Amino acid sequence: MDETRKVVLSAQAIRTYFPIKNAFGRVLNQVKAVDGVTMRLYQGETYGLVGETGCGKSTFGRTVIRLVKPTDGRLYIGDQEITDWDEKALRPLRRNMQMVFQDPYMSLDPRQKISDCLIEVLDIHHLGHSHQEKADMAMSILEKVGLRAEHFYRYPYEFSGGQRQRIGLARALILNPQLIVCDEPVSALDVSIQSQIINLLLDLQEKDHLTYLFIAHDISVVKYISNRIGVMYLGHLVEEGLTDSLFVHPMHPYTQALLSAVPEPNPHEKRQRVILQGDPPSPMNPPTGCVFHPRCSKAMPVCSQFEPPLRKVPGEAGHKVACHLYDDTFIKLMDTVKEAGV
Repeated sequence: MDETRKVVLSAQAIRTYFPIKNAFGRVLNQVKAVDGVTMRLYQGETYGLVGETGCGKSTFGRTVIRLVKPTDGRLYIGDQEITDWDEKALRPLRRNMQMVFQDPYMSLDPRQKISDCLIEVLDIHHLGHSHQEKADMAMSILEKVGLRAEHFYRYPYEFSGGQRQRIGLARALILNPQLIVCDEPVSALDVSIQSQIINLLLDLQEKDHLTYLFIAHDISVVKYISNRIGVMYLGHLVEEGLTDSLFVHPMHPYTQALLSAVPEPNPHEKRQRVILQGDPPSPMNPPTGCVFHPRCSKAMPVCSQFEPPLRKVPGEAGHKVACHLYDDTFIKLMDTVKEAGV
């Protein structure tokens, strides 16, 4: 990835914790949904964020556009730090960052016509000088996402799942944003409809130079749409790299397990499955050291004691991994121990 490209989003050591309180309001524990994630998004790219259910992907997506305030860390949109901005300060900035939600029905008000849903967005942000101008803007954006004029005055229940997701996309696009967070936008859709929505996202990106943070648990879908991929596990980013590099040379044991679960289209080729043992630990009480070590077949004693940082991989452009297997200092120490015969 060319580091000279314009940075749209920069997240530095973001932590998002949710307190667990008793009936008297006393904090008993915290859910560590996102725990120290650092990431950059560049203009015009699609960054795919993958991981199993409950790993913190959606919470991270909501945090970076400040629907949720981070507990710790620094968050930048362009060169502006927005970590501690209040809602009033964030209002003008929200035009540049929008979200497409996972459920295409629950994200729409069933009592609102689509026309009212889109015009309401323009009213909030004081765009358009008259009701007719706003209606024309809303009609134009509907056509842009592949819907027709007769859909304008219908209610959400009158649409299919794919059409509702197009409406959600239209609502995000109507403000002409710079960044769109897509929170599993195709997981609730049929396979044929998934391809339509993904191709629509790619077409819109090419026309308007949009930047996407594309969140999904299906790594094969992420491969098709993403320029770069980040792999999350239990609130941590464990691997990051260019899409082709990560698929050809996955380094983290968790990434290798995810890729081994992707169905092989050729029935004559067999893929060796990596079966993870046990269940993911609770984000209320994550393990010490590497969060993946209780389920890792390659775990070493150091893995339970020290958390591996996300390091650049020598010779792999843009590839980073958080694993002691690739820690040069640790590898040299182990070689010294072996040579000494300890």
